[in-house]
Amino acid sequence: MDASARILDDTRIDDHDEAGNPIPVTIPIDLAPGIRVTYTTRLGGVSSGDFAQLNLGGKGGDDPEHVLANRKALSLSLHAPLSLVSQVHSGHAIDIDEACERNAEFGFDASGTVGGDGETPDQADASVQGIAGMVIEADGQVSGQFDLALGMFAADCLPVLLADPRHRIIAAAHCGRKGLQRGIIAATVARMKARGAQVEDIVATLGPCICGDCYEVGDGIASEFDAQFPGTATKTRFGGRGIDIAGAATMALHDAGVNDLVSSLSRVNAATQYLEHDQELDDLCSNDGEGPSSLSKRVADMRHGLCTLENPLWYSHRRSALAGKSHEGRMLALIEQRD
Repeated sequence: MDASARILDDTRIDDHDEAGNPIPVTIPIDLAPGIRVTYTTRLGGVSSGDFAQLNLGGKGGDDPEHVLANRKALSLSLHAPLSLVSQVHSGHAIDIDEACERNAEFGFDASGTVGGDGETPDQADASVQGIAGMVIEADGQVSGQFDLALGMFAADCLPVLLADPRHRIIAAAHCGRKGLQRGIIAATVARMKARGAQVEDIVATLGPCICGDCYEVGDGIASEFDAQFPGTATKTRFGGRGIDIAGAATMALHDAGVNDLVSSLSRVNAATQYLEHDQELDDLCSNDGEGPSSLSKRVADMRHGLCTLENPLWYSHRRSALAGKSHEGRMLALIEQRD
């Protein structure tokens, strides 16, 4: 086999750059001209144990130095600073440009540190003092800046990324069950419009989240949610009643006037297929105790590539809880615009 053939046959991914920094494994989505969405995976960081490898959440109990190294590596790979806030399952969206000023090595950090991240669909934790001494509680960020990556943490909740490429306004929303019920999508779109976005020009995409087949919540919560978002109650594969938060978010977007939705599924499925034989991901599956130890078995069992519980690329609070764990890592879904 000649050298060119060996290169074509080699699917290994470098895990560190020339300076020794970890290289996060991410999935890019071209939302619109000049608008990039990025989903991080579990791969390509320095965290270990239940947080392995690319944990980006700073309030779940991981080594703060590992979290910092992962965030710095992500910022380097994106060639953009990150903007992070403390997510509390609210209906509150902010114009981050009013507060954003670099205060961390990786960008702007107002996310807080020790404690629960408040990223599960069911729980909201009080904010605590941030690494940089600033905490902003919000579940939607809006910006008109270029080369700034607005990030939303997730480990089952739904990140929604939005942009008006014509008027150059971007936004990221964290949509758990409570946030959806409290109107986070309408609030985020309203903030975009206040910055000059036109709703008919807004395009959006829905990121990874727990699917309706896996998100079991019980009869009472399912009925309440379905009353607000008709048709979103489900019967889960576990036998009980659940809800479809992605379906509810789609309804909320339409109600807010956003009808141009771009699917992230094809890119995520392509990345999953590419990584199906990745040794590091196989090692994670062998050691995490969150399902079959075989990566190929997990992929074969997967029905929804964007489902955080089903796809081993993602962190999942529910999958971790089913495995008897008390904590897990967090991914980031990010959006940025370029000149």
